Amino acid sequence: MTADLMGIDIAQGGAVAILTLVVLMVLTGRLVPRRTYDDLLKERDTWREAHTMSEAARTSERDQNRELLELSRTSAHALQAFPRMGLEDEKEVDAR
Repeated sequence: MTADLMGIDIAQGGAVAILTLVVLMVLTGRLVPRRTYDDLLKERDTWREAHTMSEAARTSERDQNRELLELSRTSAHALQAFPRMGLEDEKEVDAR
């Protein structure tokens, strides 16, 4: 029984088959150096941390906007409750 890998009999090819297999794996991206892999992990962690900080800032901003909108509604309601001075009973004065 011989070992087949991707339809190729490795036992007959020997070192040349193994070298060819390794080169193909490197070229297709299935086999990467450890240093490259570690760099990718570090970059992934950096982006994850940046995303977490960004989401925290966005949540804080959303809460502040919600509070400001509520204060704005309260202020608008209070201003509309004041009696309007300088307006005639039936007509509004045009600002032009």
